[in-house]
Amino acid sequence: MNNKQTYRRDFLKKTLISGLALSTLGAWSAKASSMKFGLVTYLWGKDWSLPELIANCEKTGYEGVELRTEHAHGVEAHLNKNERREVRKRFADSPVTCIGYGSNFEYHSPEPAVLIENIQQTKAYIQLCRDIGATGIKVKPNTLPEGISREKTISQIAKSLSEVGDFGADHGQLIRVEVHGRITQQLPVMKEIFDQVTSSNVKICWNSNDTDLMDPGLEANFAMVKHWLGDTTHVRAFNENSYPYQELFRLLEGADYQGWVLLEAHSNPEDKIASMREQKALFEDFIKNI
Repeated sequence: MNNKQTYRRDFLKKTLISGLALSTLGAWSAKASSMKFGLVTYLWGKDWSLPELIANCEKTGYEGVELRTEHAHGVEAHLNKNERREVRKRFADSPVTCIGYGSNFEYHSPEPAVLIENIQQTKAYIQLCRDIGATGIKVKPNTLPEGISREKTISQIAKSLSEVGDFGADHGQLIRVEVHGRITQQLPVMKEIFDQVTSSNVKICWNSNDTDLMDPGLEANFAMVKHWLGDTTHVRAFNENSYPYQELFRLLEGADYQGWVLLEAHSNPEDKIASMREQKALFEDFIKNI
């Protein structure tokens, strides 16, 4: 084999190796970028009408929105069929996805009438979510009431979630359980609840709480519940707290998370459009550094 042939063979070998490396890197990058950024209308967005909300998400590059209850956009169960179709059409005509509805329904009350009302209202809003083209509803545990057996309340919450989970499955809507509330926001408690949930249509919505960092630490607490993760993760404004978001994004990536990261900011900046753009840029930096 002459020098020219040797050179050609080595060149092709190196090109092949480089191509495989780039292909692997490209696949990794695509996987990381599959996390999409959106907004929870908790404080930022609560005063916007639905057209304003969609327009502001479009101009800031937010791909989706979780609508909160009792806010100015007025997407509630009292909407009639035509009004629901109009909401659905507004999102269909926009690049912004209606991810779902952020409700305050909870299932820990020791009062049977209160529990039944929360379950029935959840079902009514599941139907709303279906009608407006959403994919799920956010619910939550809020506490373990004093004077009531811990085991009884956890069993009641799990049974309720299983019931609304099966109902949601029949309507094509995922039940997203926000890690929320006094005591119940602790990941070991969420695990106790989900150990008893029988519906596979009920998933955890990670909520980026300080209690995530309790012993044995973020990584161990994340591992405790990661197989129940759904398609929504709530975060606060990235530069307004000390939560280890970069570590969280690495854990999400390691869990092959391909869902939504939704900004649920607790502050009230005067220029919310500028603040939304700032948070989107910070999100993109976290993704780049996974």
